[in-house]
Amino acid sequence: MTNKQQRFFTAIPSSWQPVLAEICRHQKIDNLVQFLQAREQAGAQIYPAKHNIFAALQATPFEQVKVVIVGQDPYHGPGQAHGLSFSVPSNVPLPPSLKNIFKELQADLVIPKAELSKSGNLSSWAQQGVLLLNAVLTVEAGQPASHAKQGWELFTDAIIIELLKRKQPTVFLLWGAYAQKKLQNLPINIDLQHHLILKSAHPSPLSITGFLGCRHFSQANIFLKQHDLAEIAWNKSTDLI
Repeated sequence: MTNKQQRFFTAIPSSWQPVLAEICRHQKIDNLVQFLQAREQAGAQIYPAKHNIFAALQATPFEQVKVVIVGQDPYHGPGQAHGLSFSVPSNVPLPPSLKNIFKELQADLVIPKAELSKSGNLSSWAQQGVLLLNAVLTVEAGQPASHAKQGWELFTDAIIIELLKRKQPTVFLLWGAYAQKKLQNLPINIDLQHHLILKSAHPSPLSITGFLGCRHFSQANIFLKQHDLAEIAWNKSTDLI
């Protein structure tokens, strides 16, 4: 590895390092680190904070992943992104897509409105084995998709491929075309038969009619239970941990 690749690799949580070592040697990772350094030196405000870039991998170790939810890139507003797809810190108002996720959660699991978690911090999901993975792990303030096509997609593709290679049955919740593309053009040796792949529209207000009613939360739990895996307490609030 080059020095840039080595610094990138050592920032990855230890449980993920063995399966991601090969991809971290790719020239595109070298280019990605160079891009990030250049943007930082130019004074760009990059989200999430540097220590949270790999927060999803830190919160959910490789061997503990049971469910994967794929987002596009981090929130680009101040104080919103903290390294987990769709999640925001506890004191931050719910973004529109997260409001719709909670709306579907409430309907799917028949949760009384008074009992629905008020926090948008989804760390409790991550701690139960839900990998909250964005396809692109950084963004610049006020500029959605500003760090797309710089190398992150190659890295997060590798994460998904390594999860698919495991014998452990895993649920993939793919909301929207962007997330669904992550499972296209997979290596021919990947067998999807023992995993559960659930697809729907994105929870954005622009496509909400195709998301509401998907019942992914209950379907995921049914699948986990069928494979003797602990179900996800989807309504568990991080504020109560």
